[in-house]
Amino acid sequence: MIDRSGLAEFLRHRREALQPEDVGLPRGSRRRARGLRREEVAALCHMSADYYARLERERGPQPSEQLLASLAQGLRLAPGERDHLFRLAGHSPPVPGAAGAEIGPGMLRIFDRLQDTPAEIVTELGETLRQTPLGTALTGDLTGFEGPSRSLGYRWFTDPATRLRYAPEDHPFLGRLFASGLREVVTLRGPGSRSAGLLDLLLACSEEFRTVWDLQEVGLRPRETKRFVHPALGALELTCQTLLEPGRSQLLLVYTAEPGSESETKLRRLPA
Repeated sequence: MIDRSGLAEFLRHRREALQPEDVGLPRGSRRRARGLRREEVAALCHMSADYYARLERERGPQPSEQLLASLAQGLRLAPGERDHLFRLAGHSPPVPGAAGAEIGPGMLRIFDRLQDTPAEIVTELGETLRQTPLGTALTGDLTGFEGPSRSLGYRWFTDPATRLRYAPEDHPFLGRLFASGLREVVTLRGPGSRSAGLLDLLLACSEEFRTVWDLQEVGLRPRETKRFVHPALGALELTCQTLLEPGRSQLLLVYTAEPGSESETKLRRLPA
C-alpha cells in the first residue's frame, strides 16, 4: 500500500538536498529555492511538473514502477534510497540484475558535467540510456528505440540505416565486434537472459549475423579511434574514452578529437 505522506516527505527532502550543479543545471543569480525546483526535478525525471507536484502534495494515482525508476534516476538516489522510494510507493524494490536501465548516481554526476562533449551511457547490450546534446548531434537520437531495436548490435544487422553513421571500411570489423561482444554476454548471463533472447532473434533473421557468429570469435575490443560519418559534416575521427560501472554493467563513452585536427574543427560545428 502506498504511503502518500511518507512518499511526499521523502521526495521533498531529496529534491531540496540536490543543488543545480549536482545535475548539470546553472544556478543563476536570482535563485531562492532551497535545492531544486519542482519543475526542474520533473524535467530530469521525464514527467510533467503537474504530476510531480501532485506527488509532493500527497495526491494523484499510485506511481508505476517505471515512473519510480525515473524518479530514482532524476533525484540521483543511491540503491538503498531507491529501494525505500519503491516501498513508500507500494512496490517491491527492483531485483538486482545486469544490463538494467537504471543509471547509478555516480555515473550520472560525471555525465551531467559533460554537456559540452559528445557522450553517452550504454548497457552491455549496446542500449543507449542517455546522450548529451552533442552526442545526439553526432549519432542521432539513440534513446527512443523499443524492444530489441534498443540494442545497437541488433540494429546493425536488421536496419541498414544504422550503418550510415559509420565509415564503410569499418563495417566488417564492427559486425564481428558486435557478435563477439554478444557471445561474451550470453555466456555470462546464461539461457533465459535478455542477451540469449537477442541472440535467438538475430540467428533467425540475419544471414550476415549467422556468418559472423559461426566465426566463434571472442575477446574483440572496440578500437580507440572511431570513424563516424556525419550527414552534414562528413567524416570525423574521434577518440573514445570509456568508463565502466561494473555493478550495473554500463559504460560511459566520451568522444573527443585530437587537438588541432580537422575533426576537432568539425566537432565544434556540431549543433548543440
